[in-house]
Amino acid sequence: MTQTHALDTWIAEERDVIALLEAGPGPGVASPAQIEGKTGLEMMQAMLRGDIPYAAIAKTLDFTIISVAPGVAIFQGTPLAQHLNPLGTIHGGWVATMLDSALGCSIHTMMPPGRAYTTAELSVNYVKAVTPKVQRVRAEGKVIHCGRQLATAEARLVGPDGTLFAHATTTCLVFEAFKR
Repeated sequence: MTQTHALDTWIAEERDVIALLEAGPGPGVASPAQIEGKTGLEMMQAMLRGDIPYAAIAKTLDFTIISVAPGVAIFQGTPLAQHLNPLGTIHGGWVATMLDSALGCSIHTMMPPGRAYTTAELSVNYVKAVTPKVQRVRAEGKVIHCGRQLATAEARLVGPDGTLFAHATTTCLVFEAFKR
């Protein structure tokens, strides 16, 4: 697949997902009733269908969840001028947030009903600078291990041509979800 074809495919997928997300309740936090009894994967799938709110940070930072599967979450982002650091490249915090989202949501897909997680450690390795000339990047998170108390995952941030910009790992604490 050529870079142009890959980018066109990515943009079409993004457009379809955003249409579903925007047709739903928009950004916010799901109510306890909306997620009661659901696995993490079922929650993520409900979000992608527009049945429950999606995370507001995605709208703030111009990235979108694209797909989920057991142990996998893919986010796509648009590096824009508003994300620049003083050196003229995309701020590392933007890259880290995309990677953290893919990592966390990949772990979220593995949670049984009533279980939750929180990040205990995040490690990001920046390999190549991202600039606004890169029209889209994808953060692809995959679970390495998911146990009763700890979960680990890895993610890569890539361009449509396969260029690796950064990679990351996380360790998350897994626990019984508290009632809101």
